[in-house]
Amino acid sequence: MKVVTILGARPQFIKAAVCSRAMQRWNESSSEHEKIDEVIVHTGQHYDSNMSQVFFDDLGIPLPKYNLGVGGATHGHATGSMLAKVEDILLTEKPDWVLVYGDTNSTLAGALAAAKLHIKVAHVEAGLRSFNKLMPEEVNRVLTDHISELLLCPTETAVENLKMEGIVNKVYNIGDVMLDASLYYKEKATSDSTILSELGLEPKAFTLATCHRAESTDKKNVLQDIFVGLNEINKEIDVVLPLHPRTKTALEKFNLSHLLSNIRVIEPIPFLDMIQLEINAKFIVTDSGGVQKEAYFYKVPCITMRQETEWTETVEYGWNQLVGTCGKKLIEATKNTRDDLEWPNLYGEGDAGDKIIKLLMNVHK
Repeated sequence: MKVVTILGARPQFIKAAVCSRAMQRWNESSSEHEKIDEVIVHTGQHYDSNMSQVFFDDLGIPLPKYNLGVGGATHGHATGSMLAKVEDILLTEKPDWVLVYGDTNSTLAGALAAAKLHIKVAHVEAGLRSFNKLMPEEVNRVLTDHISELLLCPTETAVENLKMEGIVNKVYNIGDVMLDASLYYKEKATSDSTILSELGLEPKAFTLATCHRAESTDKKNVLQDIFVGLNEINKEIDVVLPLHPRTKTALEKFNLSHLLSNIRVIEPIPFLDMIQLEINAKFIVTDSGGVQKEAYFYKVPCITMRQETEWTETVEYGWNQLVGTCGKKLIEATKNTRDDLEWPNLYGEGDAGDKIIKLLMNVHK
């Protein structure tokens, strides 16, 4: 069986590594005619200098066979370019499955190219909904779900979301691949990462902040309010901010770079270092979907600078607070963070990768 995996951003590679390792395990225990051949395609949607050979060595997966170099364009142009280039690859490779992850333009382009060629699509993280159609990610995930053959959901909530849209066939709650990844890398980060000593940080004595989404950075008043809030938090507890290139550019564009002067700003860091900072933060402030969830996995309170989240369970149990982009609400939320709340295991048992591979094989038969 041949699987083409379509990826476009660093977080997707981290998720895909879970399935790649599961495929490797499958191949080690299978006969020759049951082995899986995976072909990895990187659309280049997000350029990331941290995606070096070391990054792939840490993930335990090979470099992509194809790198399309698509990026830096509008949503329509980028998605269209990816669609054409992915189609050419699929015509060459002739896979049995196309495997896509999450909700990026790469996700939609890969799924659409496959569907037009009548190649089966498996969507990892199916059924997630923010119910905000203004988010490009919401459009991508809804469309991808409706053209996928196999819908691989991380939670029961995701299964119910699909049911409300009339999608009930070949829908499976397999748990969250990011839980697999977080468990796998937590031990590795604890043993290999030296980021705490390098930065002179003590466990639970700092706040970790990330900010990169368009909703946070594209308007001056919004960006200013966020960073005024982070500066206020910094008066009580040190704020450590790996500064995303998009955010850095926006701060410079709006003449707001002075708002970085009191915050501990660091360059974007390797994945294992990020995990180590997440584990040891007193609480996390973010607009990232993935970081919200990792915070929950590591039992670290999270404050999310968005009006909604796909990971509603983290809010329901109090581990995550939604504050939008209001600096005042952000500051108030820091006073309500708790790490002694009920913590149910909402995202599976850490075996999502193996379940995905078994489903691919069974449906293929």
